[in-house]
Amino acid sequence: MSNVLVETIVSEDEDIRHRSIDSLLADKDTGQLLNLAAEMEEFRVSSSNLYHKVRASLFLFAIYRFYLMKDRETHGHGKIPFDGVKAAFERDFEKSIAIYLREINEKGSRNRAVFSAVADSYYKLSFKYLLDQVKLSISRCRENHHLYNIGSLDEYPFSVPAAMTVPDPATGLYPVGMDASPVRLDPSHSGWSDIFFLGMDFPEGARVVNLSVDLKIHGADGPLRPPCECYCRFIREPVIHLISTDLRASKKISTLKELFNFGNDYLSLLKAGVVASGIIPPCFEHRDIQLKDILRRLTGTTGGIQIVTRVNSIPKGSRLAVSTTLLATIITQLMRFSGQIRNPTGPLQEEDRRIVASRAILGEWLGGSGGGWQDSGGLWPGIKIITGVPAAEGDPEFGVSRGRLLPGHTVFTEKDIPPEVEEKIVDSMVLVHGGISQDVGPVLEMVTEKYLLKYERQWRARLKGIRLFGEIVGALKAGDMRKLGRLTTEDWEEAIQPIIPWVNNAFTEDLINRLRQEFREDYLGFLMLGGMSGGGMAFIV
Repeated sequence: MSNVLVETIVSEDEDIRHRSIDSLLADKDTGQLLNLAAEMEEFRVSSSNLYHKVRASLFLFAIYRFYLMKDRETHGHGKIPFDGVKAAFERDFEKSIAIYLREINEKGSRNRAVFSAVADSYYKLSFKYLLDQVKLSISRCRENHHLYNIGSLDEYPFSVPAAMTVPDPATGLYPVGMDASPVRLDPSHSGWSDIFFLGMDFPEGARVVNLSVDLKIHGADGPLRPPCECYCRFIREPVIHLISTDLRASKKISTLKELFNFGNDYLSLLKAGVVASGIIPPCFEHRDIQLKDILRRLTGTTGGIQIVTRVNSIPKGSRLAVSTTLLATIITQLMRFSGQIRNPTGPLQEEDRRIVASRAILGEWLGGSGGGWQDSGGLWPGIKIITGVPAAEGDPEFGVSRGRLLPGHTVFTEKDIPPEVEEKIVDSMVLVHGGISQDVGPVLEMVTEKYLLKYERQWRARLKGIRLFGEIVGALKAGDMRKLGRLTTEDWEEAIQPIIPWVNNAFTEDLINRLRQEFREDYLGFLMLGGMSGGGMAFIV
């Protein structure tokens, strides 16, 4: 019997690639399932394509976690080998899988306990593969080549402009560089289609409409302004001094070991920005190099850098991609400070934006902030469509994935959306924070899982969201807020929630119903921001 799962993974035929796992495994008995799993494991180990490995790992996860679990021949309980548990805790999932499979195949321990354990390792391994693929794609980008290929300190290419290391004669203070960025709203993300795996595996379905916005709290004094700010200056002490004003945290870093430790404090995002900017390149991790020597090479003298970040009046869980936007702002400022961006102030050029966006993706994976490629959309002004792009010859992803890591950006001009229509959009959208601050990472993992396993209901919902995308863009361009509200509500109810029901909760439903009753005919619709509701949301009125 040919392995239908392998055929589904490697096929170029869309109808075959998008088959649901239920349709492939529903009628299989225990023996057939175990045979399919063994063949799939052989395929996973032998394949050199990381994308094939990701999907194979999730297919194996589903077989052991769901299909074998419900089989009558599977025992209800049993022992899990301790060595496998220990290897899994050490994130050596290949080793833990090998131990569990020996228990299943050689010792005949076919019970729900060991099936659950091996399923968990396959699940975690699939996302480890995904991280490896993102890092590989980023490292192969022409703009990022040196981040991974600097052989020694003598090859270090960056230097701070001399003017930044000369104090003002009158005050004795060193010049301060500053960058600020807007955050983003996403009236449609076509079912989280910007998540890196989805965008690179299914680029034709990866489409987002994205608005860059400045903010202020309703009723507050002062103008609208970009919420994310980063300041940078030279200091005489040979350290990297990180300060987050909104987190009320600071640290002076004097070693590479401390800089690359992203989990021991609240400053992981700032550390990730330093590394992703290239001033301390990723390839220097574990090198026998002193941080003070890198800083001397960078500044041309004995000294270091002070980096200060501020997020203006945005609570946690805003769903406005604050972490990625702040990360991109840090990278932009540090690239200016180190001479990688020629203009010390002013708007970025298109090439600079794309470099910053690619490094923000790297920083997300280093610092653990999560998200997708549309989260750095604030680098591009105004209202724009961001779409996945098929990989072509010459792209680092060509022959590896179907799509590129970096998407394409089409920014609307005044001809596309006149100022009066833009003003109408601004006046009709009310941003609300519901008070719930949740980690969206598990939701994004579930989105990836549902996409790869192609459960029929979730796949139909994804296709519905893709169909609604064009209508939502058309309503935005026309300034038809009544139609826009109807469409974003339909997207929320019939596309987003069927894929991941956990994005909704009783609080959000109650809030929507109360506003419908209060505003009546002036209530036009609901808009889920980012990965889930309950925190940042928008109502169209």
